[in-house]
Amino acid sequence: MTALERVVVVGASLAGLRACESLRSNGFEGTITLIGAEDHLPYDRPPLSKKILTGDWEPEQIVLRKPESITELNLEMLLGSPAASLDCDGQVVTLANGTEVGYDGLIIAVGAACRRLPGQPDLPGVHELRTLDDSLGLRADLQEGTRVVVIGAGFIGLEVASSARQRGCHVTVLEGASAPLIRGLGAEMGRAVAQIHHAHDVDIRCGVQVAAIEGSDRVTGVRLGDGSVVAADVVVVGIGVAPATEWLAGSGLELRDGIVCDATMRALGVSHIYAAGDCARWPNQLFDEEMRVEHWTNAAEQGAIAAANLLREDDGEETQPYVAVPFFWSDQYDRRVQFIGRAFIPGEDESTYDIRIVRGTPAEGKFVALYGRQGRLRGVLGLSLPKYVMPFRALLARGASWDEALEFAAGQT
Repeated sequence: MTALERVVVVGASLAGLRACESLRSNGFEGTITLIGAEDHLPYDRPPLSKKILTGDWEPEQIVLRKPESITELNLEMLLGSPAASLDCDGQVVTLANGTEVGYDGLIIAVGAACRRLPGQPDLPGVHELRTLDDSLGLRADLQEGTRVVVIGAGFIGLEVASSARQRGCHVTVLEGASAPLIRGLGAEMGRAVAQIHHAHDVDIRCGVQVAAIEGSDRVTGVRLGDGSVVAADVVVVGIGVAPATEWLAGSGLELRDGIVCDATMRALGVSHIYAAGDCARWPNQLFDEEMRVEHWTNAAEQGAIAAANLLREDDGEETQPYVAVPFFWSDQYDRRVQFIGRAFIPGEDESTYDIRIVRGTPAEGKFVALYGRQGRLRGVLGLSLPKYVMPFRALLARGASWDEALEFAAGQT
């Protein structure tokens, strides 16, 4: 059905695997080469900061597909060496080990990598969390009574704090912003969600600056901007991620906090190259905003549509835009945080938004809050009230007004 003979998928995680599955389900019978930086078969990342870290699950429980299902896809697997460069004109991906892989069609789903602190030392006891090996290494250090300092009070940082407390560690979280979760939820709602950590004796310190991580043979503490030192046996740096696109420098692809794509997930200015997942930036027509989304649902959906559009392009058919309501969740202790939609446009002041709790209260540990701007519903935050959160997805998908959303919330039973 297609002139394509060889498709290369760079990135052996959720988005990459979904792309491979989509290629096969849409009738592609040629060679699919799946390139992965890690030695592991594709696995699920959300449990790394939760069930794997607490010890409730082991690695075999997070594989995305059983080995026999992978075999049925008939993939050429090149695992254990990341992509190092891309020659768009020659249609070749070169790996770090020197292997050159030619392609007719390319899907880039390399995800993101952890940001590091300036001068961050590579000391025993200093951890980042992005891969399965990262999670297992950190888990081994989280023994009962261990003093753990988490740098960064975003979702990953607070998930790690929750898991460490469940393993009996003493936990301090350091955050440079004025409130936890401020980038994702805003100051007011960030503080509301963080109350569950205060209830579990986590020391969250906001508005502090990290000057250095200290230690010689092993980490001993974190020195703050005021000169004080927070003693630590383990330090986890959780200050966010950046798209893993350094290897694409000089390739000719447009890079701007991710691979810049059109609405169909095709990389701008080139043919037969698509991107998906954490590394992709695209114009989401539903929100009239260019965005890059680092969530599970987004990666799964984009991997599938990027592959389908690659085949449509090659067949001369009309490609389809990816239009979506972003959705993510975060498990912390026995609570689940859910967010549907888009809280803030980057650079916009939080004060220009309407944020209203429509059910429950932070004190109860269960609530739903709506986010609106310029008379339109933009997002819905829920803490441990999933049955009241998910129905709002349909309202967001049709661009419901703020008044419609408030009326809908009032009518929920």
